[in-house]
Amino acid sequence: MATLVVWGRANSGNVQKVLWTCDELGLAYERRDAGLRFGIVDTPEYRALNPNGRIPTLVDGDVVLWESNAIVRYLALAHGGVGTLYPEAPADRARVERWLDWKLTTLLPAEQALFHGMIRTPPEARDHAAIEASIRASGRAWALLDAHLGARDHVEGDRLTLADIVLGTFVHRWFGIEGIARPNLPSLRRWYERLHERPGFRRHVAVPLT
Repeated sequence: MATLVVWGRANSGNVQKVLWTCDELGLAYERRDAGLRFGIVDTPEYRALNPNGRIPTLVDGDVVLWESNAIVRYLALAHGGVGTLYPEAPADRARVERWLDWKLTTLLPAEQALFHGMIRTPPEARDHAAIEASIRASGRAWALLDAHLGARDHVEGDRLTLADIVLGTFVHRWFGIEGIARPNLPSLRRWYERLHERPGFRRHVAVPLT
């Protein structure tokens, strides 16, 4: 079987979810740096793989994919076996799918100004009004997941799924940013702490934010 190649820098949340998925599935892969200081993404060779010039990009033999949520779905279906990370029953799968969409439509827009403002922007250049608005919007979004989690160990069902992986990379950002006031969300915190039991989470996600 051809070796999986994952293009993308290790500090990208979208790359981290792909690497964590590979670990959960026991897949061997090679990660190649690309994006930001590593460049690569604007070269003709890379654009032939991913015309968006973004990361991650997956190469699995003759299969080339971009968009991280599509990649983790593919990995679970092609390499995970029925039901592994991605339920087979339509209703169960749809419940997982909705959280992948929610991350894109609700969570990412809410949290983007916070992450980029606090992690990627020098203190003297920060837009504090935008950051504060993003903190409030993020808190409201995470409160929705906190209420859904309740006493659950996982976002959906009784085992780890792609919903945990996709949202888990983002919840580390939420708890990893220092110097902000967060609402008390005990179920979210408990779920986040439980994610640390997964070796793939510790290896790829639970790292300093940069």
